[in-house]
Amino acid sequence: MNDFIPLFPLSLVVFPGEQLNLHIFEPRYRQLIRECEDNKITFGIPAYIDNQLMEFGTEIRLKNIEKIDPDGKMDVETEGIGIFKIHTFYKEVTGKLYSGADIERMADDSKGNSHTAHRILMAAEELFDLLSIEKSPPEDVDDFSAYELAHHVGFSLGQEYDFLCIPTEMERQNFMLSHLEALIPIVKETERLRKKASMNGHFKRVISPGDL
Repeated sequence: MNDFIPLFPLSLVVFPGEQLNLHIFEPRYRQLIRECEDNKITFGIPAYIDNQLMEFGTEIRLKNIEKIDPDGKMDVETEGIGIFKIHTFYKEVTGKLYSGADIERMADDSKGNSHTAHRILMAAEELFDLLSIEKSPPEDVDDFSAYELAHHVGFSLGQEYDFLCIPTEMERQNFMLSHLEALIPIVKETERLRKKASMNGHFKRVISPGDL
């Protein structure tokens, strides 16, 4: 059975469990947020990539309206709660300013592999160190969800969307680990070339081979 939800398309990917703060200024989305608050309904953020509305998105729960400006603009706190697939998109919803869709909520297998999770966290820590990113990966392997790192491991927007479409935690872990194992050598080589380039124009201490 499909359910209808209002849509708030954005050029980004939101993951389940993500805490997302939004600045709402368009009248159609101010209407949407008001209805979410008044009627305790959710809305969907489908990714909008390369001028195309994507098939999958994340269902969003309004947590709090943090601030409302005199002109009606507002800052809101939201949370991703699950993945959906669009079956029928309605660019115009009768009597509303916003768009909507009939959606199917996707089941999620959140059971991962602790060994793979450990390898991901070690690789992420190495990547953050290489890039001088002041962020610590989660410490609890048993409670780790790959979604927690999905915005922090160098995925492109397209890769983030592909990651969103993966239905099981084990597959997400494998996707992320493969990405990290491919990315880290590139970052290391880039850093080596950067350091080499930074030496140009400086005097170098060169030791000649003794037997020549």
